[in-house]
Amino acid sequence: MDYINAFWVGGLICALVQILMEKTTLMPGRIMVLLVCTGAVLGAVQLYQPFVEYAGAGASVPLLGFGNVLWKGIQKAVDEQGLIGIFMGGFTASAVGISAALIFGYLASLVFQPKMKK
Repeated sequence: MDYINAFWVGGLICALVQILMEKTTLMPGRIMVLLVCTGAVLGAVQLYQPFVEYAGAGASVPLLGFGNVLWKGIQKAVDEQGLIGIFMGGFTASAVGISAALIFGYLASLVFQPKMKK
């Protein structure tokens, strides 16, 4: 059942984002920022963790989950190191995800011809 929940929740998130991309003039980068910020806000108000427990990778892998990871890292660093943790926690918690995004994004740009949305 875990796989089914992850599949339908992740698919629903992707479908909603696809609708947002097609029905608005927002650039993909702005939509990505919107998703990350939404995940961080949902994590801050304690709504995202139950969602992750229910859907597993369907909720933790999309960009909403990345925002939640940033929030958790900042929260942990502030608890341990004080106010300076605001600046350090997000980097510590998300270093692997950011590195992977940069590497795979670069490799994809070598293979495909990136184009701007009209």
